[in-house]
Amino acid sequence: MEQKNYYGVGRLVNTHGLRGEVRVTPTTDFPDQRFRKGNELLLFHPMLAEPLKLKIATRRSHKGFEILSFHGYNNINDIEKYKGGELKIPEEALMDLEDDEFYIHQLVGCLVVTDEGEELGKIVDVMQPGANDVWVVKGKRGEILLPFIDDCIKEVDIENKRIVCHLMEGLL
Repeated sequence: MEQKNYYGVGRLVNTHGLRGEVRVTPTTDFPDQRFRKGNELLLFHPMLAEPLKLKIATRRSHKGFEILSFHGYNNINDIEKYKGGELKIPEEALMDLEDDEFYIHQLVGCLVVTDEGEELGKIVDVMQPGANDVWVVKGKRGEILLPFIDDCIKEVDIENKRIVCHLMEGLL
C-alpha cells in the first residue's frame, strides 16, 4: 500500500457473539458517518504486514460501543485474531469541518503564544473530558492545560501552526 496518512476512527476491543461481530470503541466525533453500512475501513494490527481493508456489513450502537460486522467475516474465529487492532481511514476520507473546528492532528505541534507575545510551548495532546476540549501545551513553564473556550483561545492559525491564547487567572 502506498505511503499515506491514516487517522484512527475506532479500536477493535473484543468480539461480540459468535457470528463475527466486533465491539469497537469509537475514537471519532462522527460515528454515524464513519461506521455506516457499506463504508470501508482499514484495520491496522501487529500481526498484519499491510492494513486489511474491511467493508461494514452491519452496525448498531450498544452501551457506548459500536457493534460492527464485516463482509466475509461471518464467524468469531475469522475476526477474533484482530482484537486490539485500530480501524483507520485515509486522509482523503476526512470530513470538512466548520471554521472553529479542528482535527487533533492539526493542533498537535502548533506553537502557542499569549496575547502578550510570550511563547508557552507546543501542543502535545488534546484531552476531551466533556464540556470542552483541553489542549496540553509543553514548554519552558512545564505543562499547561488550556481550555478550548472563547475566553482563552483567541486565534488559531492551522496553516502557520500558531495559536494565540489569553492566559486567564488560575491557568498557570
